[in-house]
Amino acid sequence: MNYEVKAVETLRIVARNKPLVHHITNIVVANDTANLTLGLGALPVMADAVEEVEEMTASAKALILNIGTLSGESIEAMMRAGRSAAAHNVPIVLDPVGAGATKLRTETALRILEELPVTVVRGNRGEIGALVGSGQVRGVEAVGDEDPRDVARRFFERFGVVTAVTGVFDVIVGKNKVFEVHNGHPLLARITGSGCMATTAVGVFLTTGEDPALQTALALGSYGVAAERAAKHEPGPGTFRSKLLDEAAALLTKGVDGIDIREVED
Repeated sequence: MNYEVKAVETLRIVARNKPLVHHITNIVVANDTANLTLGLGALPVMADAVEEVEEMTASAKALILNIGTLSGESIEAMMRAGRSAAAHNVPIVLDPVGAGATKLRTETALRILEELPVTVVRGNRGEIGALVGSGQVRGVEAVGDEDPRDVARRFFERFGVVTAVTGVFDVIVGKNKVFEVHNGHPLLARITGSGCMATTAVGVFLTTGEDPALQTALALGSYGVAAERAAKHEPGPGTFRSKLLDEAAALLTKGVDGIDIREVED
């Protein structure tokens, strides 16, 4: 399969259709994820009031649930939005930020997985591992030495949800297929919200295509290519963040030459 062509096809469809992507996310990353959504050609909305989330989700093409800054009200909003997504066949992406760091985060992520038809979960190896009893996190960062391949496979076996574990390289496990994505740059670890933006890219790419695992791999590969381009000339973290948004917005024009997606044996 020509992944460069498939990624550009997705970006072209997104740019033409301008799908609405509904985020219920954390206050740290809302601005960056909204701008990334726009850069990739989709329309962001960050509605989290319990009074409107069901209606907003019903008109969206993807729902992103990010547990980075939880409260009782935000949890209720996520559950209501998720039920609306289920009723309207809207794909759900879960980002279990900091799962394993506190009981609230871990239990909320598990509740979402148990009660809602999550399409894709995207997190680091510590967060994903914590939900199957093997991950280690400090705050929201993975600190253990788990093998991301094993973590992703264990999670998929337990929950049956397309699983993306991101890090030095990314692993995506779906039904009868496993992808590895070898794009990105170490500067992603120097800015807040890089993982959350990766989740947003997945949500945007899920608005089209029939294979969630493939669309997730294409999203992460494209995002990684943008990061590689943004890191040229060794910018500092602040400049890198701005250039990352610029390069993501330029993907459709420049293409995704250098995308490195490998389908490996399950």
